Amino acid sequence: MSPYPHLLAPITLSGVTLRNRALMGSMHTGLEETGDWTRVTAFYAARARGGAGLIVTGGMAPNREGGVFPGAAGLFTDQDIANHARVTQAVHAEGGHIAMQILHAGRYAFGKDCVAPSPVKSPISPFPPQALDEDGIEKQITDIVTAATRAIQAGYDGVEVMGSEGYFLNQFLVTHTNRRTDRWGGPYENRMCLPVEVVRRVRAAIGPKAILIYRISLIDLVPDGSSWDEVIQLAKAIEAAGASCLNTGIGWHEARVPTIATSVPRAAFADLTARLRPEVSIPVITSNRINAPDVAERLLAEGAADMVSMARPWLADPDFIAKAASGRSAEIAPCIACNQACLDHTFSGKLSSCIVNPRACHETVLTFAPTLNPKRVAVVGAGPAGMTAAIVAAERGNQVVLFDRADQVGGQLNLAKRVPGKEEFHGLVAWFDTMLRKSGVTLRLGQEARPNDVTGFDEVILATGVIPRDPQIPTDPGARVFSYADILNGADPGRRVAVIGAGGIGFDVAEALVHRGQSPALDAALWRAEWGVSAPWAARGGLAPNGPTPHPPAREVHLLQRKAEKPGRHLGKTTGWIHRANLAMKSVRMLGGVTYERITAEGIILSHGPNRENPGLLPVDGVVICAGQDPDRRLSVALNQLGIAHHLIGGADVARELDAKRAIDQGARLAAQL
Repeated sequence: MSPYPHLLAPITLSGVTLRNRALMGSMHTGLEETGDWTRVTAFYAARARGGAGLIVTGGMAPNREGGVFPGAAGLFTDQDIANHARVTQAVHAEGGHIAMQILHAGRYAFGKDCVAPSPVKSPISPFPPQALDEDGIEKQITDIVTAATRAIQAGYDGVEVMGSEGYFLNQFLVTHTNRRTDRWGGPYENRMCLPVEVVRRVRAAIGPKAILIYRISLIDLVPDGSSWDEVIQLAKAIEAAGASCLNTGIGWHEARVPTIATSVPRAAFADLTARLRPEVSIPVITSNRINAPDVAERLLAEGAADMVSMARPWLADPDFIAKAASGRSAEIAPCIACNQACLDHTFSGKLSSCIVNPRACHETVLTFAPTLNPKRVAVVGAGPAGMTAAIVAAERGNQVVLFDRADQVGGQLNLAKRVPGKEEFHGLVAWFDTMLRKSGVTLRLGQEARPNDVTGFDEVILATGVIPRDPQIPTDPGARVFSYADILNGADPGRRVAVIGAGGIGFDVAEALVHRGQSPALDAALWRAEWGVSAPWAARGGLAPNGPTPHPPAREVHLLQRKAEKPGRHLGKTTGWIHRANLAMKSVRMLGGVTYERITAEGIILSHGPNRENPGLLPVDGVVICAGQDPDRRLSVALNQLGIAHHLIGGADVARELDAKRAIDQGARLAAQL
């Protein structure tokens, strides 16, 4: 019997039978913009080979003004069609199906030629949009239909029309962005005309046997968003216009509620799809924070949806379904929803990848070919860099021994997983442990590696991590001073706490200090209250009328830094605001531009500004040091003295905010070259 009978059951959309209910959701990776279609093809073919039932591409622009940024990819020429045909042929050769997403960004387009229903500037773009006249609206419809026609010519099994996340079609639906008084504005029946007309004309253009997905926003999470009755009204009209199915969209990009970050509970919005499903007769697809086959199976078994969309999990592991279907779910590399290498890269104009899978979007340039010259490899340090290097080296055919002074693998990940909102790191550590054992790595845990332990190996890799930096603050006897590891391991610094250092670790420690009770990341109802999210049938747009109602903080926390800038400025591009907002809701005082004069038994004496003015006591019970790290190169020094060549990776190479993205990538690339 199949381990996931509902997930692995076939489904037919507009006459196209998909092999399972797993949709690889749309992600803008930047691959198409590279112009390297061998690389684009390899990316999608790998996911089809890994069992995706239906793949949806990243958003393709229907015209220049609708692109998410200048130069965004689309199907504008015959050569574009030929390039995309390489992708569709490769996906079909692997037994998969693929649809092209058509994405018109509207006022979200990062360019001066952006257009919208009304000249209402987006808070996430510096460019005010031009309001479209009647001819302009007709041009946008025609261009979207042309893009759909070209997609079918390129061999796509269908298209997804992007109507959510606050993009162009979504902008017509709500008075927040549609101030028109003509036939495209005013009452909801008028405001919904554009998406309905687009679907009707796309269906007429691509014929009845092509898949037509409409991405519908079920909860806007912005002021004056759609009501639930309007969502249902639109869904029924879209069905009547010819859509094959409805895919779930959650939240506008400008919404001040997180929707896909790791602190969002798994399947937090699946209840919306479940509520929509009985209102229409076409299949509905649920999405957002679904990253494991058992979660997907449960949602389908409960009738919450007909299909499950997972996007970033396919970056983490292209063999997601193949492993699930063959009883190897423990080997699925987990998406931890960190955004570090995917969305942070996308919104920084970089090529996307994945923190746990550096090969994502690099399939043709980072390869793990079997070695022709097996070596004996010693790896010291079982943190993310060392574990990755050990696994890749072993899978290539080398004999690998992994040393670590701790009695468990994971390194600093074992601290990260204790931070409220980062519970996904438990699964990451478990996956590393599974893969180390599967790949045949010899584990020497609880053993401090000495120079003689690594003598005789062909290659020595040091991933010895970091040592917390001592900021050399004068400290009186009786002062209570803690490291970040102390706090994350359960130490109690008292009721009033100062955290020195407002980088990523300082924010994590502050979050741990103010937290009490169940983690909102594990309780959807608690999480909704924390962020002020209501059911959209109870409040327009899904924003609770009274706003967020977070639990009172467990402690009074002061987050301090030397730099005279906004604390948290250098956190992740797409997640930093979440951390700052969360601590602000817990009344954490954030203060920059301070000098730490002395730590006393009564608190910490601070001065302000470059001239160290107005020194005074901040009364606290304990002080936590999160002032950076230095590479732990003690073993490296000893090996250099003995003339033993070795490689440094991870924190032992560069100690910068415990950067797991760089550490894992570095470990993979080194092991690929051995």
